[in-house]
Amino acid sequence: MSTARSGSDLAGKVALVTGASRLRGIGAAICRVLAARGADVGFSHWRPYDAAFPWSGAPSEPNDLEQELMQHGRRAVAIECDLSELNAATRLLDDVEGRLGSISILVNNAAYSTRDGYERLDATTIDAHYSVNMRAAMLLAAEFCRRFAAGDGGRIINITSGQSLGPMPDELAYGATKGAIEAFTRSLAPAVAAKGITVNAVNPGPTDSGWISSELRDALLPKFPTGRLGTPEDAARLVAWLAGPDAGWVTGQVIHSEGGFLRD
Repeated sequence: MSTARSGSDLAGKVALVTGASRLRGIGAAICRVLAARGADVGFSHWRPYDAAFPWSGAPSEPNDLEQELMQHGRRAVAIECDLSELNAATRLLDDVEGRLGSISILVNNAAYSTRDGYERLDATTIDAHYSVNMRAAMLLAAEFCRRFAAGDGGRIINITSGQSLGPMPDELAYGATKGAIEAFTRSLAPAVAAKGITVNAVNPGPTDSGWISSELRDALLPKFPTGRLGTPEDAARLVAWLAGPDAGWVTGQVIHSEGGFLRD
């Protein structure tokens, strides 16, 4: 499946995408499609977190993605960043701006996720999810808005997981913190509209980015009327549209782009 059409509707724009550690991930797909449409791209990664999962990929993948984007004629920078640190948002924005220039597109894609359930839920688990999924995303968005001075064309796109559509009993901390980002999206949008910034969220639904086992695939497929799982490229194309000029009248929305996924 193709990543996206090439174009120049984002030419001259600088984008920051968080959480692009794996070449098969949604973050990497977003970087590719933004670059294909003309944007220069800075992206964050944090391999110590990804390394804990069997689908983590090779340690070289962030650098490989950086080189891939540059080979297609775009400026790109891969920045190692632990978003759980208190001052990570300011440091990350400073780093990207120092190397690529003023940022006009922010994609909050990074996420921390573990399975907990009420039997295992504790303060450490809650804090680990909160620091990345809520605090970092909210501070990145707020500081982005404070710095944005172009007067038009500012874009914030937050990646969520459909927490408002159904329960996640085995992922309580994840569901709660990502659900908070939906509320944040709706509240921030009117606050910054006068600055020329739109704020939206995308829920891509279950996405085949390397983590889905064969057993889970068999369970999920009947729930997709299209007969296939979502791909990172599906999410990336929607993000790119929201980042572009055609979506300038869309703000404060949580878009559930799940291919008609059927919930029980």
